[in-house]
Amino acid sequence: MKQNTLFLLLTIILSCSLMTACFGRKHVSGPKHRGTALYTVRGKTYHPLASARGFSETGTASWYGPGFHGRKTASGERFNQNDMTAAHKLLPFGTKILVKNLDNGLEAVVRVNDRGPFAANRILDLSKGAAGRLGMLARGTAKVRITALDREGKAPLLTPEGDLLGLFYVQVESFHMAAQAEETAVSMRSGGYGCRIVRQPGGRHAVQLGPYFSRSEAEHAALPLRARHRGLFVIAE
Repeated sequence: MKQNTLFLLLTIILSCSLMTACFGRKHVSGPKHRGTALYTVRGKTYHPLASARGFSETGTASWYGPGFHGRKTASGERFNQNDMTAAHKLLPFGTKILVKNLDNGLEAVVRVNDRGPFAANRILDLSKGAAGRLGMLARGTAKVRITALDREGKAPLLTPEGDLLGLFYVQVESFHMAAQAEETAVSMRSGGYGCRIVRQPGGRHAVQLGPYFSRSEAEHAALPLRARHRGLFVIAE
């Protein structure tokens, strides 16, 4: 009888221990894909691209280093000023880009893991290591051309004139209300533009013109619209 009671007591204790282990442990989810959600800085909302395919941009790059070394980046990684990384406002995290310093011809491949720069007229913020590779540490800034690479590390197809081929759209506006997006789309279609409405993360509705089959064609279509839609930009499908 005593042995049965002891066995029953041990069984209860073991069961309780297992239940505590199961219910007391917090569920930790796996890593989630980051870098495409809307975010706001200094009152301005940014709409990161869902894909970097065919992306190319020319403008001014800067660099950052010692003051941010060891801090968390927007992607959640710890910033290492000596790594070949960069901050961009719109490209998805993990995108590899070829950066060419147009002032001296030097090139480097970097990975996007942070957001920025948010200073006016700058398109890219490079790590100190990347800036050193591009020979722009002393000056601080440089005119660069950035080109998104595919998974094999190759640049997209170019025409002999250096144009990018692919599927491109011009995003003219983004709205919280579907009715507003539809109204804008109707207006654009009446003006002769091909147009679609895309549901984006955060519940916004983007009005996009196209498709266009080269980046130059999309940029040409965007030119007469820039005065009326200051936030428009070209995206690659």
